Amino acid sequence: MTYVVTDNCIKCKFTDCVEVCPVDCFYEGENMLVIHPDECIDCGVCVPECPAEAIFPDSDPAAEPQWLRLNRDYADQWPNITCKKEPMPDADALNGLPGKLADFSTKPGEGD
Repeated sequence: MTYVVTDNCIKCKFTDCVEVCPVDCFYEGENMLVIHPDECIDCGVCVPECPAEAIFPDSDPAAEPQWLRLNRDYADQWPNITCKKEPMPDADALNGLPGKLADFSTKPGEGD
């Protein structure tokens, strides 16, 4: 089992989760974070830290197979992030907004 970041992270990108990760398995895109499934140790400490409630175990129905693929694919392309940063400007307003996959950006973030 691994944890995956899902669509509610898109355009929010709260980074509270990266600060508590003991293995630094988060990677930063332009408008979303992902978890590298081969690096995640399944500890789950990131889940309660996510204000967007966007992190789920891959066995949870909310973590549809597309999210595991997306997390795996982009963790191999984007830079690692280990420090908390400011969320995206409209994060609070967009938190919980459905259908954010259409706004997903494949561009990398800045990383640390």
